[in-house]
Amino acid sequence: MPLFYYLSYNVYGDFMILSYQILKNDCYDNVLHVLKEQFLLSDRLITKLKKANKIYLNNLTTYTKKAVTEGDIVSVLIDFEEDNFNIVATNIPLDIIYEDEYLLVINKPANIAIHPSILHFDNSLSNGVKFYFDKLNLKKKIRIVNRLDKNTSGIVIFAKNEYIQECLIREMKTNNFKKEYLAIVEGILESKTGTLSFPIARKEGSIIERCVNPDGDIAITHYDVLKEFDKFSLVHITLETGRTHQIRVHFSYINHPILGDTLYGHHSELINRQALHSYKITFVHPITKKTLVLKAPISDDMQFIDMQKNFKE
Repeated sequence: MPLFYYLSYNVYGDFMILSYQILKNDCYDNVLHVLKEQFLLSDRLITKLKKANKIYLNNLTTYTKKAVTEGDIVSVLIDFEEDNFNIVATNIPLDIIYEDEYLLVINKPANIAIHPSILHFDNSLSNGVKFYFDKLNLKKKIRIVNRLDKNTSGIVIFAKNEYIQECLIREMKTNNFKKEYLAIVEGILESKTGTLSFPIARKEGSIIERCVNPDGDIAITHYDVLKEFDKFSLVHITLETGRTHQIRVHFSYINHPILGDTLYGHHSELINRQALHSYKITFVHPITKKTLVLKAPISDDMQFIDMQKNFKE
């Protein structure tokens, strides 16, 4: 079996080694082959490691075309101090769900963007993470793994180095990475459980809005109705794909838009944003290989239907 050693220099994960010893039956030609096939490193990260002289063969710095033989140990040292001065540090309270040397997982409130922009230059979630990293003296870029719309609340994962980000983004394309949402939708759905499989594309003439389009990308949303009220329903949702605005577009397309979604539905007196919450994420930790199940408490503005007590477990 492959031998991996993951070492941590301090609690914030500034020092990380990936190491593999070449076995008798391996077919690796050179160091580069090991980096790409065994460690699954991207070309971009390999280039950074080369420039920083962080690639080793038998504990000596080496070049990627160097041939390898049985018993050789190929290692990479991931300990970059990165320039993150492009993001302003802002003291924004963070609701941290989980943190270790490699990951920071936050329960994002509604009405806060994830990325800085012209409109949110210093008040995005990334600005708050930058402030937090500065407190820890963690000189790392702000690396977002999954994204939520500004007015969608719930779980957002930040990776503390590029390798971890690459691992998780790759895992998001597999069944090991499961994203679950709670939504309040308008009306009573005829089918209480189902799958919405409608391709999604950018709406012509808009840089923001999406729509169902036969020429769009495959988009698959699974749902179960949990509770019904006079004029709306509480729905549990799992995503098989992750297209922009996927849940909002799909439920609007079947005439059950998310409550309060003014882009794809209607204004609501009950809530001043779309009633959509990313409440649970399940994935395999890239380093420990243990399955992590993380949950985010439901935001206050969605508790008018008393969901909190039903989703604590």
